[in-house]
Amino acid sequence: EMSRDVVCLVQCLRLIGESISMEMAFIMEMACSRLQPPEKAAEQILEDLIANDTENVMEDIHSKLQEIRNPIHAIGVLIREMDYETELEMERAQPHNVRMNLSQLYGSGTAVTVVCRGVCKMATTRFLICRDLLILQQLLLRLGDAMILGGGQLFQSQQDLLHRTSPLLLSYYLIRWASQCLASDVPVDTLESNLQHLSVLELTDTTALTPHKLVSSPQTIVELFFQEVARKHIISHLFSQPNTSLSETSLNWPHLITAIAADLLPLLWPSNPGFLFPECLMGSCQYTQLQEYIRLLQPWCHVNVGSCRFLMGRCYLVMGEGHKALDCFCQAASEVGKEEFLDRLIRAEDGEMASTPRLQYYDKVLRLLDIIGLPELVIQLATLAITEAADDWRSQATLRTCIFKHHLDLGHNSQAYEALTQNPDSSRQLDCLRQLVVVLCERSQLQDLVEFPYVNLHNEVVGIIESRARAVDLMTHNYYELLYAFHIYRHNYRKAGTVMFEYGMRLGREVRTLRGLQKQGNCYLAAINCLRLIRPEYAWIVQPASGAVYERPGASPKRSHDGECTAVPTARQIEILELEDLEKECMLARIRLTLAQHDPSTAAVAGSSSPEEMVALLVQAGLFDTAVSLCQTFKLPLTPVFEGLAFKCIKLQFGGEVAQAEAWDWLAANQLSSVITTKES
Repeated sequence: EMSRDVVCLVQCLRLIGESISMEMAFIMEMACSRLQPPEKAAEQILEDLIANDTENVMEDIHSKLQEIRNPIHAIGVLIREMDYETELEMERAQPHNVRMNLSQLYGSGTAVTVVCRGVCKMATTRFLICRDLLILQQLLLRLGDAMILGGGQLFQSQQDLLHRTSPLLLSYYLIRWASQCLASDVPVDTLESNLQHLSVLELTDTTALTPHKLVSSPQTIVELFFQEVARKHIISHLFSQPNTSLSETSLNWPHLITAIAADLLPLLWPSNPGFLFPECLMGSCQYTQLQEYIRLLQPWCHVNVGSCRFLMGRCYLVMGEGHKALDCFCQAASEVGKEEFLDRLIRAEDGEMASTPRLQYYDKVLRLLDIIGLPELVIQLATLAITEAADDWRSQATLRTCIFKHHLDLGHNSQAYEALTQNPDSSRQLDCLRQLVVVLCERSQLQDLVEFPYVNLHNEVVGIIESRARAVDLMTHNYYELLYAFHIYRHNYRKAGTVMFEYGMRLGREVRTLRGLQKQGNCYLAAINCLRLIRPEYAWIVQPASGAVYERPGASPKRSHDGECTAVPTARQIEILELEDLEKECMLARIRLTLAQHDPSTAAVAGSSSPEEMVALLVQAGLFDTAVSLCQTFKLPLTPVFEGLAFKCIKLQFGGEVAQAEAWDWLAANQLSSVITTKES
């Protein structure tokens, strides 16, 4: 009885199909393409059929419907037969020898074309059946005959059957479209770049992402999918069935190719949980086709919604529409943990810190945006992810560090500093602070570096700059001057004076040139100015005693000749320097510069010479007046000066004209204004 009802139902569908003109058929095609409800299109076609019914086809259909005892049940049977939705996954396990024997089965270009054209034909035929079935259901609703439907069944037809038939029609429309849509040829470098991006997402191990081979003839995207992905799944599934042997099945080629085509449809079926087909399009760089596929799928299919949004975001990235991509990635986040494809994105690696699934998802997307080079989008997404990590301080620290890094790369110094101060991990905060100091120094953006408030980070930033100042070349980096400006900006004049005094000491030891001596004198002058800004009782600085060595934080310990660590002194000797001491050092620096300007060869030894050594050098150079001033300042005996002067005079007395000519040089170098003269002289 049910079989007879189904036969009568199919006869009604045939009558409808034969009556539909090309213009009417085009209405349904456009409705599917423009994402309009197929039910409305079916209703419009029905009205056109009734308006143009010159051969009384509607009466024939009505009489056929009278023969169907239970139209609702018959329609339900037909829908179930055409529906490929399933919750089951295909069996994939196969013995090795079977996999080897089947590896090339239906792998030729001809076989691929035959199978996929068969699928296209099946999809086209069933699309037309669904179209005619929708029109018939609209007719049943219009008739409203209680003898045919019954009161309760009319409601069921409207609410259930229409809602089941419409997605069925759209599914076959989508498969037919994919079977006719050509795949694009993709350059090798594009495939390699795509593979690199997918490796960040850790999706490269799936068979759905195998880059397709070059083919001589145009290929549809369904043929591409079957050849690279689906064929192996289908063949493996067919020969894993119970009571099925390779030898028996291989003898029945018509049955086998029909079975393969039938098994390909579930892999293409949009509402199944498997996501191999869209994933294959992404892995093969078929972005334009993938966008159109998702567009046709989006309004009515509620399976893998998040996965589709993610793939659409990937397409937008390739097309250069980063902000649209970010919107898609954010929309997909709500489906994390619900869909198999998105779950594969968040599989934690060995040793990877466990966090919420959504945070793991954000982490993968952040990596993708980072490798593509979209720092502004990274910042936006990381800022959004922080709201998700409200109770996870480790994830917050990672995200804050990420935001800091990209703000700094973009030159957003204030935002980078803000992200740094909000980092809950003190070690990461210190790393970021160190990076901020180094980068801003390299960019010569020192004003920002000096003027940041550094709340609760003052000692840390001073330590970082001091460490850098003591570790790098004095003449190529200006960390001492930066530290001086840092302290001056905060009115910490004693610290500023200490910094410049240390700078001057190092210049004398390490930069033994005329320029180094000039900078040394300027450093001591700056230090004196700093102490003069302080009340006299506080105008002093601490200087490490001679022999004390500064040890940088993190430096390896000093060792003896046998490799043992040397004992660290319990207390470092210190020496207090007051304003008067700095003035003496400043005078000594000026005298060193005077000597070097008079005799450039002495610059190498003058920089770190003591006052006693400087007296000898000055006498040797004939700068007796300067030597006397130095002795008076440091309370040194004048004996070496007069001995040197006497030696010069004796040498001049016994020398010839050459000696007398040289005498004028060293006499001119002394300040004659200091000699007392009278009118008689």
